[in-house]
Amino acid sequence: MTILLLGSGGREHALAWKMLQSAKCQQLFVAPGNAGTSQIATNVILNPLDFIAVKDFVLQNNVDMVVVGPEDPLVHGIYDFFKNDGQINHIPVIGPSKIGAQLEGSKEFAKEFLVKHNIPTARYESFTKVTVEAGCEFLTTLEAPYVLKADGLAAGKGVLILNDLAEAQQELRNMLVDAKFGAASSKVVIEEFLDGIELSCFVLTDGKSYKILPTAKDYKRIGEGDTGLNTGGMGAVSPVPFADAVLMEKIETRIVKPTVEGLQKDNIEYKGFVFIGLINVKGEPMVIEYNVRMGDPETEVVMPRIKSDLVELFEAVGQQKLEDAVLEIDERSATTIIIASGGYPEDYEKGKVISGIETIEDSIVFHAGTKEDNGNIVTNGGRVLAITSYGNDFQEAIKKSYQNIDKLHFDKMYFRKDIGRDLL
Repeated sequence: MTILLLGSGGREHALAWKMLQSAKCQQLFVAPGNAGTSQIATNVILNPLDFIAVKDFVLQNNVDMVVVGPEDPLVHGIYDFFKNDGQINHIPVIGPSKIGAQLEGSKEFAKEFLVKHNIPTARYESFTKVTVEAGCEFLTTLEAPYVLKADGLAAGKGVLILNDLAEAQQELRNMLVDAKFGAASSKVVIEEFLDGIELSCFVLTDGKSYKILPTAKDYKRIGEGDTGLNTGGMGAVSPVPFADAVLMEKIETRIVKPTVEGLQKDNIEYKGFVFIGLINVKGEPMVIEYNVRMGDPETEVVMPRIKSDLVELFEAVGQQKLEDAVLEIDERSATTIIIASGGYPEDYEKGKVISGIETIEDSIVFHAGTKEDNGNIVTNGGRVLAITSYGNDFQEAIKKSYQNIDKLHFDKMYFRKDIGRDLL
């Protein structure tokens, strides 16, 4: 089978690494990929949002399956593009339809879906430029901290959590009136703050049945002790130690099952991943958000813990036979630490030569923001590498990752030294 994987980050390197373990994967193309995927698969210079170019490539190279890594092509409707084209509609696309992708593409759509299907979530209201002062008034009915979410896609950075009412009101005006996040914040969802500990639940669904993948917890803030600006994620741990059988049963019956049933009731075609961002409030799980693809860096700890053939699972998704498939999970823990460019998530420099990757032992190096340049691997993004390790528990796995990070170097490299410490 020839597979095309769309994307260029650590998530895509981890998906590629896992798919290539399948005897069914004879050839894997990654578009556009990174320096890590180029070592194990064939990188293709292709914009995942240029659907015509993707179609041409698929036809020219006899591609049998398309796996979509990031959210953008899904929100722009790549699933529907394939489905509605007679030349390519036989090729399964792993990812939801355009309307299904609105679970991530629009915070308001997601909240309405949650409320409609009685799935536990925080109280909220939506506001636009026209109703900005009503939004400021709504903030006065809530207790601090105040949560403001840009309705559209903002590369994981469109959520503000503020403790001061006046500052929250000013930021609401910045988002709606001054377009702080561009078109993404033309509408803003304000919701009550939920106090608890977060975790991510990952589900693979064919639209009828589902498999719950390993749980993970990621670390969004740039600074230690969860301080500073939000990033795409600075590390992750799987499984989540506090996600015991009791909590998981609540997550499945109150959240996962009603989500998949809700997709069916609303006639939403959905063949792919559902990432459910949860918060555990005194033992009760509530939904913070949906994403319509795997998380990053959580993929770098979830994929290593899946023992089953991922390509076979994807085939079952495409054929709507997922209920017949078997999902086997590795009992070991996995952790990943992100190495980032100095200055990230604000301004940072690219093109720094990375050394030491070949000296890594007993860890997996997943590339994110890297490229090859004159025989060197150099930095090409904010998040550069993910160092993933196994262990009998997460402390052992984390220790291995940090030991290996000591062997790596590039100018101004940065990583958090406290990943997992809050779980001890």
